[in-house]
Parts: sequence; structure tokens; C-alpha cells
Amino acid sequence: MAFKLKPPYKIDNTPVYYVKEEDGVLGRAQLCGSITINDKVRDPKQIKEIIKHESQHVKDIKNGLLWYDDKNVYYRTSKNKPFKKYSKKYSKTSPWEKKAYKNEK
Repeated sequence: MAFKLKPPYKIDNTPVYYVKEEDGVLGRAQLCGSITINDKVRDPKQIKEIIKHESQHVKDIKNGLLWYDDKNVYYRTSKNKPFKKYSKKYSKTSPWEKKAYKNEK
């Protein structure tokens, strides 16, 4: 009988890239599963917060809860519910953002 050993540590191999971004954008979760961070951000504490925040979005994308295109964001609270469509102009109170801001802390 075979069994699997799990390591006592967590491995996160999400690629993180530093790119030029428009003003006001600190980071983005890409549909491919990577994270991009504004190359002007230098504070290690802020970078860590951005990665935590965007990691929640990457997790939601991988789990089929979050999706976006050029015009809209699509979000659902569970896989058995339909997507709700939101305009790209969203705020901290958007449901997927609330979840990500909570993950930062």
C-alpha cells in the first residue's frame, strides 16, 4: 500500500514579476496564475501585502470563482452559483476585493 508524505512547510511557487504599471495600480493577479507588481514599489512590507492580496485573487481564479476580461469582472461565491458580472470600475467594497483585503492581514 502506497502513502504520500506531506512536507511540514508550505510551498508557494506563484511567479511574481515587476512591471511598469499605470499610476494607482500596485499589483495584478494574472489569469495565467502569476502576479505582477508595480516596479516603483520598493518597501518590502508593502510588497508582502501586495503578494498576499493578489495571491487571494490567484487562488479564486484557480478555483473558478473569479474571472475577468477587458471590460468586466466575473465573480461568484461558490462553483454551484452563476457568475455575476461587474464593470471593471470596482472598489474595495467589491466582494472579491473584500476577501483579498481580509487576506492581507
